[in-house]
Amino acid sequence: MPRIEVVDALRGFAVMAILLVHSIEHFIFPVYPDPANMPHWLNILDQGVMDVVFALFAGKSYAIFALLFGFTFYIQYTNQRLKGNDFGYRFLWRLLLLVGFATINAAFFPAGDVLLLFAIVGVFLFIVRKWSNKAILIFAVILLIQPVEWFHYVASLINTSYTLPDLGVGAMYNEVAEYTKEGNYGKFFLGNITLGQKASLFWAIGAGRFLQTAGLFMIGLLIGRKQFFVSSEENIRFWIKTLIIASVLFSPLYVLKVQVHENGSSEMIKQTVGVVFDMWQKFAFTFVLISSFVLLYQTDKFKKITSNLRYYGKMSMTNYITQSIIGAFIYFPIGLYLAPYCGYTLSLIVGIVIIIVQVRFSKWWLKTHKQGIFESLWHKLTWLGGKK
Repeated sequence: MPRIEVVDALRGFAVMAILLVHSIEHFIFPVYPDPANMPHWLNILDQGVMDVVFALFAGKSYAIFALLFGFTFYIQYTNQRLKGNDFGYRFLWRLLLLVGFATINAAFFPAGDVLLLFAIVGVFLFIVRKWSNKAILIFAVILLIQPVEWFHYVASLINTSYTLPDLGVGAMYNEVAEYTKEGNYGKFFLGNITLGQKASLFWAIGAGRFLQTAGLFMIGLLIGRKQFFVSSEENIRFWIKTLIIASVLFSPLYVLKVQVHENGSSEMIKQTVGVVFDMWQKFAFTFVLISSFVLLYQTDKFKKITSNLRYYGKMSMTNYITQSIIGAFIYFPIGLYLAPYCGYTLSLIVGIVIIIVQVRFSKWWLKTHKQGIFESLWHKLTWLGGKK
């Protein structure tokens, strides 16, 4: 199947948004200048920058990335099916390879890497690959409803002494923060690919990310099957309807999330119902972003403005991993250790500069190569010992 431009651009948009969030977070290394030593106007600006970037992208860019992972599986599976092959088992090998790439990225990213979560949850795509659209949709909805969180909430109503399992995530991240501050290379890299990855996976369990990711993978698979990213009048109507529905749902879901988290609710409610409402409002806003992007991409002006994102998206794996390497060098004690000097605004500017550099590199690289560095390696290893 031919590449779909809007998908490459949307993937580039997601990776860009992830970088902006990570840069402001100092790649999950919360060391910042002392507000008391900064001008009042800059503190106000910093707070505004953080609020806007997090409201627009936090949790949504990851969701777009996950959805497109499911879409890419559809493309790969369909291409092989047309040749009479079942891509499913080759995909399992591909997921195992992804664990390797996740380890490379995690070495520079103390909080653990989402690619490892993708590698684990990707097994769901293997399981449902031959299911009907209806069956996949029903399963996806069940997962996105977050049944585990509702179970915990109902259990707490039945038994008032019921408590959530303590996975020790806070203690693990405290340990991660300590060795990161030391600036010891051995502790940093080894700790990141062991304790950091464990903490990330345990956090994902507590935050409902396992089921949400599986649900997003399946939604991406369904979007591929229904060809919704292909430009047509019928699909434009679909995305208009999606934009309207998502926009209407977002406001009440956001209000519910705020009510749960800010009106004296118990910790049990915040960590169960609150998690669900937070995910739902982010899910709705994710589709506001996706549908808006797809609809705007139908116009020549927007397509021209975002044309560079296509190159960025084609090398999403390479750019995603190198973001972590660059971020570690800029912010952490193992590198320049600029974190104590970069507030949110300056960190945003740093993120934008990294994006510009990566986009230019992507355009230059793709002039002479079909794929990015890590994309090409992943592709070659995927088909090791087999025919494409």
